[in-house]
Amino acid sequence: MADSELTSRELMARANISRATLNNYIALGILPKPELAPGEGPGRQAPRIGRFPEASLETLETVNSLKRAGHTMAEIAVMLKKKGVKAAAPPLSSAPVLARPVSESRGLGVTLENIKVPAYLVNARFEIEWANEGAVREVLGPGYRQGSEMSERNIFAFLLHGGPAAGAEDAADLLALHMAIAKRRLPRAGLFALGRDLDGAEMERLVKIHDSVSTDQVPQGPLARAEINMARPGEADRRFDVYASFFREGVFFTFQPAAEDKTTLLQFLARRDVVIRDLLKKRPPHLTDVAVMVADLQDSVKICAELPPEQYLGLINDIWGRMNPLLRRYHATHGKHAGDGMVCYFLPQPDVNFALNAVRCAAEMREIMRQISREWRVKKNWMNDLRLNIGLHAGQEWFGTYQTPTHVEFTVLGDTVNMAGRLSDFAREGQILASKTLFGRFAAKEREGLSYGTRRRAEDGTEMFAPETFARVSNMVDLNNPKYEKFRDIAVLPVAEIVEAGLAVSPPQHRA
Repeated sequence: MADSELTSRELMARANISRATLNNYIALGILPKPELAPGEGPGRQAPRIGRFPEASLETLETVNSLKRAGHTMAEIAVMLKKKGVKAAAPPLSSAPVLARPVSESRGLGVTLENIKVPAYLVNARFEIEWANEGAVREVLGPGYRQGSEMSERNIFAFLLHGGPAAGAEDAADLLALHMAIAKRRLPRAGLFALGRDLDGAEMERLVKIHDSVSTDQVPQGPLARAEINMARPGEADRRFDVYASFFREGVFFTFQPAAEDKTTLLQFLARRDVVIRDLLKKRPPHLTDVAVMVADLQDSVKICAELPPEQYLGLINDIWGRMNPLLRRYHATHGKHAGDGMVCYFLPQPDVNFALNAVRCAAEMREIMRQISREWRVKKNWMNDLRLNIGLHAGQEWFGTYQTPTHVEFTVLGDTVNMAGRLSDFAREGQILASKTLFGRFAAKEREGLSYGTRRRAEDGTEMFAPETFARVSNMVDLNNPKYEKFRDIAVLPVAEIVEAGLAVSPPQHRA
C-alpha cells in the first residue's frame, strides 16, 4: 500500500467516524469513491480493500470545522465540490436525508414540476401510479400509457421488456434493486399476480431474481440509492444515481445523472411531506378493487351533550389517535367523513387480502374501543359504554383525490362508500356488520378463520345467534317502520356480523 493511502478502517479510526457516516460522505461527494485493491491476505481469494487518499483526513477536518460553524451537510457538500472533490456512490447504500432543506432557506421553491430527471411512483403492488416524461423516455418507453389500467402498468414488465431500461448495460442491477425493495413485502407466490403480462421465460427470470436478492441489500431508512449505467452495451456510459424514497403510499424512484450536482434533488426528497403531497396531486384517478370501512361513535350526540366541549374533543382525539397506528399497520387510507366518525379505504396489497385487512382492522378497533370505554368510565364515573359501530362493504370503484393548494383528500366514487355508511348506521352496540359482497373477496381458508353470523329471534322472542349465516336487511327490521325507512336502499343487501377475525370462537352470549 502506498504511504499516501488509508484503508477505510484506518480512515474511520483516525477520523472517529462510523461506517454509515463514511458512506454518507461518499454519497454526498465529500469523499471520493474508494479505490479497490487486493487485500493483504494469502491466496487469490483475499478480500478487496477500499483505499482513500491520505488527504481525506484533511477533508474530514474541514467538514467538522464547517459543521461547528453551523453549515448543513448539503451546504458543506457544495463548498467542497467547488474544490474538485468528485462524487461517487457504492452499488446500493443509504442516501443522506438532510435536516434543513436548502430550498427553504434559499427560496429555491423546488417542487415536483422542477424535477426534470426521470421519476415515477409505484404502489404496493409495484404498479406505476405516476411517471414524468423523463421516465417514459429513459426508463419505461413509449409503450407506457398514463391512462391505462393499473394492471397494465407493472414496473417489472417495463424493466423486463417494455422500455429502454430493459436493454441497458445494468438492466439486471436495476431489476435487482426493484425486486429487493419489493421482497420486503412481496412473497414468492405474489410474483405470479404481478406477472400477468409476462411470458413463461420472463416469469421464470423474475422468480430467479426474487430468490437471488436479499432484503438486506436495501438499507433501513427513508431513502436508498444505487448507481446504474443506463447506456446500451457498446455505447458510452450514461450513469445515473437511482434514489428510492419510501412512503406509506408507495416507492418514489428518481434517476439523477451521476455527473450532475445532487444537492437540489436530495433537498427535495428530504421534504417528505412536500414530496408525497405533490405526488398524490399528480396521481390520476384509477379504477380499483376496494374495501370501505365506516366507523361511527354510538350516541355521540348524547355524549357530546354530557361533556364540556374540550373534554368531548379530547375523547374524539383519544379515540382516533389510538386507532392511527392500527390503520397504518393494515394499510388503511383515510377518506372524508362528516362529523366525528371515520371512513377508511383498503386497497389491494401484494402480501395480504385487502378485504381481510379491513375485517382484522375493524376487529382490533373494537378491542381498543373497549379499553377506551373502561378508562373513561373510571375517569368520568359514568355509566356510558363507548362503542364504535362499524360497516364494511367491498366493490370496484374509482379512487382519486380532492385537492386544495395545501391539502390532499382521498375519495372513492360510487355506491361502496354509501353502502358501508348505511351498514355503520344500521349496526348497534359496537357491532361490525359486513356485506356478503365483502365476504366474496375471501379465499376459503381465509373465511375459515372468521367467526360470523346473524342474530335471529325465536318464537318466544329470545334472540339467537346463527353462525355462518347471512340475512337481508329487509328481513332483520320492518322497513315500513319510519325508524328504519332510511335503510331501504340496502334492503336486499345480505349482511353478517363479524364476531372474531382470527380463529373461530364460540358465538356471543344470547341477548334477551
